[in-house]
Amino acid sequence: MVIRKEYLSRLLAWKNEQVIKVVTGIRRCGKSTLLKQFQDHLLEDGVSQEQIISINFEDLDYEDLLDYKALYAYIRERLCPDKMTYIFLDEIQKVDSFQKAVDSLFIKENTDIYITGSNAYLLSGDLATLLTGRFVEISMLPLSFAEYLECSDETGEQALASYMKFGGFPYLSQMENTAEKVDTYLEGIYNTVVVKDIEDRQSRKNPDPNKRKITDITLLKTIARYLASVVGSPVSVKSVSDYLISSGRKVSPNTVNEYMEALQESFIFYPVERFDIIGKQLLKVNRKWYIVDLGLRNHILPKKRYDLEFSLENIVFFELLRKGYKVNVGKNGDTEVDFVAQKQGVLHYYQVTADMTNEDTFDREIRPLQSIKDNYEKTILTMDHMTQGDYEGIKVIHLLDWLLEKN
Repeated sequence: MVIRKEYLSRLLAWKNEQVIKVVTGIRRCGKSTLLKQFQDHLLEDGVSQEQIISINFEDLDYEDLLDYKALYAYIRERLCPDKMTYIFLDEIQKVDSFQKAVDSLFIKENTDIYITGSNAYLLSGDLATLLTGRFVEISMLPLSFAEYLECSDETGEQALASYMKFGGFPYLSQMENTAEKVDTYLEGIYNTVVVKDIEDRQSRKNPDPNKRKITDITLLKTIARYLASVVGSPVSVKSVSDYLISSGRKVSPNTVNEYMEALQESFIFYPVERFDIIGKQLLKVNRKWYIVDLGLRNHILPKKRYDLEFSLENIVFFELLRKGYKVNVGKNGDTEVDFVAQKQGVLHYYQVTADMTNEDTFDREIRPLQSIKDNYEKTILTMDHMTQGDYEGIKVIHLLDWLLEKN
């Protein structure tokens, strides 16, 4: 079992604080395991077992608690008087009107509540309205490369190649990785997310009236396949619509937008807005989309070879998220910077390339950073070993070294 140290430390930082801790992320990224690791820490720290109430709503043993009133009554009877009770509710979105039970428990004394969900829709609508200012979201991702390396027999670039091929879903690190077994496992995750989680999004008793129903799973998978094929490239609703129409599929831009939102809410794809470096403002057109796991991408797009640089770019994007940055794609006049990473008002510019030993490639990658007229850090991440160094303040770092840096 991989100890998810970064996420565990975030939960520990919020322990006993009067906010609801909401852990979100794609299925099988390790949310349930994280809650179990946190509970083990509580027990080691002197908390008694009776102070911990843990319910996983994917377990049939708790089927009777899918009604919010039954859930509330069950937990209320088990609260410890004069002691903190730690309440863990896993995959809470399965409970209709769960926010009513959660809010009622929250206002009681000596309760510390942790919930997980596999769809961003969890934090929209009623929950966001009811609990505004009273919850903190911890967004969870599959294993980072550093975490993957901890449980791998491989090292260096060989390990990175396997990471890009198989991905970082935690269970894969515990099984014998053959291509067939990995693909079967990823197929199960993908189908569950696309069919089950996205259908759950629209089957609640009080769905958002502004949300259209996702009824065409074939269309949804077609759009997912297209987004996977253009990772790291500018994408608009119109470009996706045009692709579908050119393939003989008549569909409106509004429908395409709704289906793309569903893929975003289920944490398969993450859209990234462009940022005008000169004007310091967001641009609302032609966002880039990145996929949460490259193994999942390889499953969606089997038996094909894709641009190595886009795969590396995908890895860097999610590593920046793990490091706590808000990430945008940079536009500086006629040039583009792969990522503008922002934390606490401080910017950091990144370019990502597989190899810079070719002079033309070197110039192409360094020129956009040279044209930025501010003093924020500028870094190029590459897989070659020859060009590392400092070029008039622009650092060129080997990608593996950067991925293994401590946050």
